Amino acid sequence: MKKKLIRIILTAVLLAGAWLVEHFAALPMWQVLLVYLVPYLVISYDVLGEAVEGIMEGDPFDENFLMSIATIGALLIGFLPNAEPQFIEGVFVMLFFQLGELFEHYAEDKARDSISELMDIRPDVANVERNGVVESVSPEEVMIGETVIVKPGEKIPLDGRVLEGSSSLNTVALTGESMPRDVSAGMEVISGCVNLSGVLKVQVEKAYSESTAAKIIQLVEEAGDNKSRSESFIRRFARVYTPIVVIAALALAVIPPFFYDSYAPAFGVWLYRALTFLVVSCPCALVISIPLTFFAGIGGASHKGILIKGGNYMDALSKLSTVVFDKTGTLTRGTFDVEAIHPEKLSEHELLHLAAHVERYSTHPIALALRMAYTDEKDNCTVEDIQETAGQGITATVNNQKVNVGNSRLMATLGVTIPTCKRCTSHAGTIVHVAIDGEYAGHIVISDQLKADAVKAIESLKQLGVSKTVMLSGDKREVVEQVAEQTKVTEYHAELLPADKVSHVERLIAEKNTGETIAFVGDGINDAPVLARADVGIAMGALGSDAAIEAADVVLMDDKPSKIALAIELSCRTIFIAKENAWFAIGIKVAVLLLATFGMASMGLAVFADVGVMVLAVLNAMRAR
Repeated sequence: MKKKLIRIILTAVLLAGAWLVEHFAALPMWQVLLVYLVPYLVISYDVLGEAVEGIMEGDPFDENFLMSIATIGALLIGFLPNAEPQFIEGVFVMLFFQLGELFEHYAEDKARDSISELMDIRPDVANVERNGVVESVSPEEVMIGETVIVKPGEKIPLDGRVLEGSSSLNTVALTGESMPRDVSAGMEVISGCVNLSGVLKVQVEKAYSESTAAKIIQLVEEAGDNKSRSESFIRRFARVYTPIVVIAALALAVIPPFFYDSYAPAFGVWLYRALTFLVVSCPCALVISIPLTFFAGIGGASHKGILIKGGNYMDALSKLSTVVFDKTGTLTRGTFDVEAIHPEKLSEHELLHLAAHVERYSTHPIALALRMAYTDEKDNCTVEDIQETAGQGITATVNNQKVNVGNSRLMATLGVTIPTCKRCTSHAGTIVHVAIDGEYAGHIVISDQLKADAVKAIESLKQLGVSKTVMLSGDKREVVEQVAEQTKVTEYHAELLPADKVSHVERLIAEKNTGETIAFVGDGINDAPVLARADVGIAMGALGSDAAIEAADVVLMDDKPSKIALAIELSCRTIFIAKENAWFAIGIKVAVLLLATFGMASMGLAVFADVGVMVLAVLNAMRAR
């Protein structure tokens, strides 16, 4: 871009010099042409080269060809009988065309800035511990199972699990969220995050090519390959439009002079009009600004933690009528929490205390929920004789009391009667029963909790005109019913297998109106088939499975369902700007083409209709960022 700017400045200086020579040196016309050829060739050699290359490859009809024909014609038209020299106009047309190209490159660079901030997540080096020695190597060289050391200020180089240390991670480049994420031993970390405080030892669980940072970069780099329908139409339009314009300009130059008498405009005048017609008709504004609009929109979305894999998915997002949600990990957090404690003879604290101690060494998600609810494990209680019964629960001796924690089958095996609980009707979830020395002591309700913004997500979609929100889940009906009631989705289905979800989405696709689209939002590996089947598959990326992210068309990096509404808003805005550019460019061109046909448009107006409109359209496209 710097080189082009220097060429533009140099050409402007040389053009001013050529104008002075023309007006004060009184040279013959052919010598004046040579003087103007100097600035012309300085500014146009690359465009002329592209035009020649297109002709040699059998595909000449593009903006380079139109600009070359129009400007060469303007330089030569003065040699025709009764024609006025147009040297300065010829150079000016090419100069402003290159100025427009400069604006385009500048705008494209600004759009890339949004993505380059995301690209900055790429880790440069990994400090891997080998044989007691820390070596600095490329992340691509680190093997699965090796240990990397991440110091404060460094990026996490590869996905893995913390072995030692605790710290806070800056995830803004991945998720768009400014709040740091606290991590400690045993927790998963993903590549691209910046370590803010303590030293971490991380065991690598994925090769660099499969790491989060590498996959995000690949997704963004490949996003431009998926052209939107509008973008593809413009490319097809230009290929058909350009030869028609060239033929029309040729006809305008050759045919009218045969139908006029000696008082009518001469051939040179009609040739000038034809050249003006060519300059006006160049479809630069359409061919450049519309793809750039989508590129800028994708870059702006990625800066907010929304990865849209192509402009065609922006098209689809802008036409959503139905959004289908998986439940677990999408509308809910996907982790269990204690929702209610219903003791029979003990206090709530004592019942939770005993259950948590019995489940102390279990890795089951329910055990983890109990331990998270009761954090005071180091209370000098003795826990002995731990025995697990597969599919039922765990028995242990806590402070010389035999405590059984499990499901109703465990209670039935022990011969313990479970009393009816009227309070449970307001709580849907997994019930963990507790018996002490053979007597029923109460139960604890464990459930998957709604995400903080789940209700807001559904409300926002309805406000944007999404007429139907559907929840599909493999969970129990009563659990799904409770989540549906809380979120106010319009339709829900429970106890589904992955194939059942696909069937429901296919039914919804068959029921939708023409021109409408359906999105499915999921996060698990079992969601991959239905993500691929929907018009738009949206994956919750930060915690989602690799298979879901691969199958999806849109990835939400921070797992917030409310970002779906933001993705729709950004897509609608991008589409609107693309349409603005299209109608603006076509409207101006049609008006000036009519004026040029009847000799009412100068070459200067033609330059504005081409390059000026392109510059304005490119600047407008940058609003999509």
